[in-house]
Amino acid sequence: MNGSLADVSALEAVDYDPIDHLNMLFPHPSMVTSIGQVSQGLNAHRNVLSSEISSLEVEQAYKPDSSLERMKSAQAELAQLFRKIETVRSRAMETERNITSMTAEIKRLDGTKRNLTLSMTALKRLQMLTTAFEQLRGLSRTRQYRECAGLLQAVIQLMKHFNSYRSIEQIATLSREVSELQRELLEQVCEDFELAFAKSEVAAKRNVLVEACLVTDALGEAAKSRIVTWYVNTVLREYRQVFRGNDEAGSLDNIGRRYAWFRRMIKTHEEEHMAIFPAHWHVGEVLTTAFCDGTREDFKGILERSMRRADGGKVDVNLLLECLQETLDFEQNVEKKFSHEPRASIDTLSSTEEKTHSFNGLISVAFEPYLSLWVDSQDKQLASMMPKYRNQPLIPADEEFSSQAVIPSAIELFHFYKLTLSQCARLSTSDRLLDLSKILSKYLDEYAQQVLLPVLQSGGSQSPTVQNSILVLNTADFWHTNANQLEENIKKRIDTDLAANVDYSSQSDAFLGVASAAVVALVHVVERECEATWREMRNTNWNSMDSAGDQSSYVSELLKHVNTKAEDILALVTKQQYARAFCDNLVEHLATAYINNIVQCRPISEVGAQQMLVDKYALTKSLGNLLSYHSSASSLSQQAPPASFVRRVEHTMNRMDPLLKTLQVRKSPPEGLVQAYLIHIGDGSDTNFKKILELKGIRKQDQAHLMELFGIHRDGSANEKLVKSSPLMTPLMLSGGMGGATGISMNPGAALTAASGARFDAGSLGEKLLSAARDIGTTTGQSTEKATMNENLRNFGKFFRRDIGGLGARFGKGNAEEGQR
Repeated sequence: MNGSLADVSALEAVDYDPIDHLNMLFPHPSMVTSIGQVSQGLNAHRNVLSSEISSLEVEQAYKPDSSLERMKSAQAELAQLFRKIETVRSRAMETERNITSMTAEIKRLDGTKRNLTLSMTALKRLQMLTTAFEQLRGLSRTRQYRECAGLLQAVIQLMKHFNSYRSIEQIATLSREVSELQRELLEQVCEDFELAFAKSEVAAKRNVLVEACLVTDALGEAAKSRIVTWYVNTVLREYRQVFRGNDEAGSLDNIGRRYAWFRRMIKTHEEEHMAIFPAHWHVGEVLTTAFCDGTREDFKGILERSMRRADGGKVDVNLLLECLQETLDFEQNVEKKFSHEPRASIDTLSSTEEKTHSFNGLISVAFEPYLSLWVDSQDKQLASMMPKYRNQPLIPADEEFSSQAVIPSAIELFHFYKLTLSQCARLSTSDRLLDLSKILSKYLDEYAQQVLLPVLQSGGSQSPTVQNSILVLNTADFWHTNANQLEENIKKRIDTDLAANVDYSSQSDAFLGVASAAVVALVHVVERECEATWREMRNTNWNSMDSAGDQSSYVSELLKHVNTKAEDILALVTKQQYARAFCDNLVEHLATAYINNIVQCRPISEVGAQQMLVDKYALTKSLGNLLSYHSSASSLSQQAPPASFVRRVEHTMNRMDPLLKTLQVRKSPPEGLVQAYLIHIGDGSDTNFKKILELKGIRKQDQAHLMELFGIHRDGSANEKLVKSSPLMTPLMLSGGMGGATGISMNPGAALTAASGARFDAGSLGEKLLSAARDIGTTTGQSTEKATMNENLRNFGKFFRRDIGGLGARFGKGNAEEGQR
């Protein structure tokens, strides 16, 4: 075959691939005819390989160094190795037997030695125990307690080693004698204490009693408990006789005498008795706890008897509150006295578990069933505080105004809430605390309505001053934050199953509503500065203009007033979100005022509308920099306003573009005006189209034809997407006469935040809220009126909350979009 040598080398390749080899042999279909030659070549190659394999097999099988010979040699060596291993194993076993035989005697000797050592140790301990016991018995007779304490600990410790030998009669006898001696020692110590206190010889026998306590400590917890219990009962015996056996001394009127007696008693204990007892016994705390426990039970009985009296079973609330307050003060002082270190549990006198013990509520818990009277008193006290807060000056006479200041009454109310909540939580974490939380939330609403909102009404039509509005804004923000924290604080203290009933979100929203009202009041301050400028705009003859040029003269004056006053106000607004809300609202009100004054400037020619559009562009560009005044107040350089605010200004001011662009269209041909209205305004309302005609000053006799054309074009198939009534045109109210009053009508909801008549009076915002509440509540009574007022404030706050972190506070919108919504 052709290329056979190359073919053979290809077959021997390491990465041989038959497909590649076949492609090499038959690169073209015409080569298939040589398949016979290829087959012969492969057979020849196979025969050569077979011959080579046979030769190699013979060579490996029969030559001297063949594989078979090597295999036989390896098997013989392996058998010899196994024989050697077996020999070694046999010798090892024999050696082990020999060693075991040799060490058996040694093991027996070691066991005997160990037993002998244990016996000698036991005998030595028994000797020590016997000796110590005899010495202890002798020392106990002579009352040498210090030496007794050490020996007693040694005897008790040694006796533990013989617990397993009590089956031996001698050991059992010794154990009984040791127990009897312990009992005798305890009785002896108790006798010494009783004689010393009965004969008033405590000072003389102080050293003996101190050493006796060491013996008691060695006797264990039961002995210590007996001594402490005896001491407590001895000290409190007089207290129980005086205040339990005497109705007059034990009455609530004399609660102060109880605590005075305790102070004298604890002073005597500290000066004369405390040094007798070891510090780790905490005798003073045990004594105080026993006094508190007894006093609590006394109070429970007194209060129960008072409720069962024949005169109706009413407890004197003032007396109850005085007693409760005095008890709380006593518990607080005692807690402070013993709070310097962790104390042993005194639930039982024999407890050794170390844990912090609290005296708070230990006595006052007796008043818990009657806490509703206390909660009612807090209600009355808060009710009396609201008129006082309303009449207080916003700034103390000796202080100056600060842009970060909060009305002092808010701080005072906050501290009152904090103290009241702490007191109630110490007495009850269940229903009474829930009742108190409802009272606190009630007066947060009252504070918002009766204290803060009236400040915004105080200026009347002139609105409150800037300083007062800033104080109200800061105070509302202060309580908006603390209302949420107050809710979390109560939830941490109250029982878990009642936590879901604590909700201060409505109060938080109410204060946010007050903050938004304060922002509107600040906006109104700027609006008042612009009244003369708007008057100049209305006095301009917009119907006789022959050309449109640069911005009108009133625009420069308007921006001067706006920028100057806004800069002064923003320098006093501390938080960025309120500064943004102020700027957003100011832009909204200026846009509303601009639309309102456009209506009052009618008739307006096409050139006049074009000039108004130019003025609008100038206003938009300047108002976009309003927020920069706040950033410059806190930094040396004026920063560029956020892009989101600039877009907000453009969106707000551009909403009047459809109106002005429609007014730019000439009334002839009439189809052009109709089509311009349908394109820009985009509604099918005859009333709204008629407003455009009146704004352009078209005579009534000429309006009929235009109205007819409007109806034809409106009903055409191309205008099927027209809205029923444009949100821009619907609020515009034009009178029948050309010279009548104009304005923007507002629905009841928008009346809270937008213009009424010619402009919005921010100073009367609170009055509008109250008026809306009265209108709704006239048929349901005063309680519904107040509830509606609360709901208005909360909804106002929720609306303000939604925008304060994003596009700004839209609560001040008086435009047609808000009215439509």
